Amino acid sequence: MSGEAARERLTAELCDIALAAGARILEIYGRDFAVHEKADLSPVTEADQAAEQLILERLARLTPEIPIVAEESVAAGRVPDVSGGRFWLVDPLDGTKEFISRNGEFTVNVALIEETAPVAGVVYAPARAALYYADGPGRAFRRSGKGAAEPISVREPPADGLDVVASRSHRDARTDEYLEAVRVRRLVPAGSSLKFCLLAAGEADLYPRLGPTMEWDTAAGHAVLAAAGGTVRTLEGGPFVYGKPDFRNPFFVARGRET
Repeated sequence: MSGEAARERLTAELCDIALAAGARILEIYGRDFAVHEKADLSPVTEADQAAEQLILERLARLTPEIPIVAEESVAAGRVPDVSGGRFWLVDPLDGTKEFISRNGEFTVNVALIEETAPVAGVVYAPARAALYYADGPGRAFRRSGKGAAEPISVREPPADGLDVVASRSHRDARTDEYLEAVRVRRLVPAGSSLKFCLLAAGEADLYPRLGPTMEWDTAAGHAVLAAAGGTVRTLEGGPFVYGKPDFRNPFFVARGRET
């Protein structure tokens, strides 16, 4: 099996894992659930934990040789050695605040990192039945419900200004200051890694993030956007890499097609 075919098969398995994790999340979403506070004061629910357990078990069976960096595991002090350069990044429920507020803008995220770059990724929004996935340049796809997958790609920026996506829960003054220098046609609030997917699908043009994020927050969305023809760079324009010692991201700007 060629490398490309193997990557496609692996991504299909990732989609199945994300769908299964999403189904478990929706079981909890449909009833009352408790909300706890982690050491960093961010919220966590049983849905985060149940989804992560499922993903960890499935990935361990699929690729036992590849270490897994997952949000809740790291919060509990379980940090694997990723010095080999190839590892999984998992955010089992990105947008926990959106989950708690029940607005549907939360996602399951799994990405494969090779040599500091996300080379494959899956973003699944279970409440919307929207699945985005990618496994290399020019190979980004979206599937809605039980429909067929369709290829997606970034668009040319509109002549009359950019459609900008911004965090629904983490909007701040620094982002507003950054946007003062941008010709904004429309500002679209959105939660979780769906912001990357809106750019990848040609539904928006720019996503600046001038606030704290972790690698598992961005890797899967970054993989989808890059495969669709977009970019993610540091605020200074440098490469946006993975496998940093503390997994903390610098500020970044995600774009659709660059002009």
